[in-house]
Amino acid sequence: MNRQKPPNSIYTPLEILQARIAACELCPRLRAHCSQIAAVKRRAYRDWDYWGKPVPSFGDAQARILAVGLAPGAHGSNRTGRMFTGDRSGDVLFGVLHRCGLASQPTGISRHDGLTLTGLYITAVARCAPPGNRPTPQEIRNCRPYLERELDILTHVRVVVALGKIAFDSYLDVLKARGAIASRAPFPFGHNRDFVTAPGYPRLIGSYHPSQQNTSTGRLTETMLLEVFEKARRLTAG
Repeated sequence: MNRQKPPNSIYTPLEILQARIAACELCPRLRAHCSQIAAVKRRAYRDWDYWGKPVPSFGDAQARILAVGLAPGAHGSNRTGRMFTGDRSGDVLFGVLHRCGLASQPTGISRHDGLTLTGLYITAVARCAPPGNRPTPQEIRNCRPYLERELDILTHVRVVVALGKIAFDSYLDVLKARGAIASRAPFPFGHNRDFVTAPGYPRLIGSYHPSQQNTSTGRLTETMLLEVFEKARRLTAG
């Protein structure tokens, strides 16, 4: 996704979609915030050329597991241009994914670092870093068609891992809008709880988000997150 192709190459539907995401201007508040962060920067990253745009999803186009996060971090993905890359959340997540055999290396520092995913695709319900890490409900709705399109393209996905309650509820909202479920009520969020949602749709596993707030307080440990992705691998085996 990050390598330029020769002029006559044919781009895949996923590549076309991710290019559209990177050019999105639907949420003025988020675009202004990301641009300001990219211009001011953090002192530790003064030498970085911040991405500062909506962050594309990435991973294996044949993935059987889809991980859904909340939104890019201001000095993480908004800086590096790749989901969960460049901050503590990503350090925890990629360490776990590497132990599960889903990631080629245990750390991610830039979109050019060679990290690849096998059997896994990573996306989010919001593609721009929001002030206070809180996108508004309308901003999430604005971004939802991108997630829906990914679900349509990624036809091999058998398990969705929702990292956090907002991601969990947002995925269920997609199913409700499509008439696959009548309500979110039968699917209460809980860490490592899994659900059969609707015929023809992936199984859903909830997980606490690997945010620094959760990992520093012990609400989520690497072992707990590892158990989630090991379960996802078991459910997609065979």
